[in-house]
Amino acid sequence: MSLFPREAAGGSALRRVLEGGLVRAPGCFDALSARVLERAGFQASFLGGFSVSAASLALPDVGLLSYGEALHQARSVASATSLPVIGDADTGYGNEANVERTVIGYARAGLACVMIEDQTWPKRCGHTAGKTIVDRREAVRRVRAAVRAREEYGLDVLVMARTDANGTDGFDEAIWRARAFADAGADLTFLEAPDDTGQMRRYCELVPGWKTANLVEDGRTPWLTPSELEEVGYDLVLYPVSLLLRSMASMQAAAEELAGRVGEPTRRVSFDEARALVGWPEYERRLRGYASEPDPED
Repeated sequence: MSLFPREAAGGSALRRVLEGGLVRAPGCFDALSARVLERAGFQASFLGGFSVSAASLALPDVGLLSYGEALHQARSVASATSLPVIGDADTGYGNEANVERTVIGYARAGLACVMIEDQTWPKRCGHTAGKTIVDRREAVRRVRAAVRAREEYGLDVLVMARTDANGTDGFDEAIWRARAFADAGADLTFLEAPDDTGQMRRYCELVPGWKTANLVEDGRTPWLTPSELEEVGYDLVLYPVSLLLRSMASMQAAAEELAGRVGEPTRRVSFDEARALVGWPEYERRLRGYASEPDPED
């Protein structure tokens, strides 16, 4: 693995893997977690708002994470991995012009896909109560603005359009919006939190284009296996908080152990494994190469 990845994987790279069958994209929350996913052999990763808000601010995913903070984390993650990274852009952080700026910023930061949703601001995590959504017209305008920015600026980025209408206005409204988003030019749609496999199947049957499943531990969406998801008709599955939840459990256990409150040692990587993951061997190899070069003439 290169110390400095040569270039970020853009939308064309994500498009290629989507054309090959169901893509699994666990959630990362920083550069190190993105590197872990790449080493594990995944084809893509998802930089979600819940995980970034928790890991970088220790705050809930309720709109407290700003565009600038999200962009900073996106740039950090994209610079650390060659995987296509799907970025959570919430509602676009404002009106249509804000959506355009967000798509341009995320694409230039190296993300392969930008997800725009139809919640009101401040938004909430999709698997929590209290969500509200904007009207149809505003929801579709957001998607059109994202697509327009991509086309006008020649950006190598895909647009994912998400609706939370199933939890607020019902399944029929969610289907209407997902179809409208596809018609507006979204490359992928994302119907958040279907209640059962019947809704999941109908979504895949009724909406054109690539479809996204979002599997959250203890969430509303049925937890299907990758083969089951592919049979239903999904093209992409996100596991937005799986790494975060397990990381939190490991950190809590390690802290308890260090505080002397538990006896069993927690599982850990070796220090050499940690060095390898962050690129120490490659760093030292590069410096040895410079040291072996002949000295300049006096």
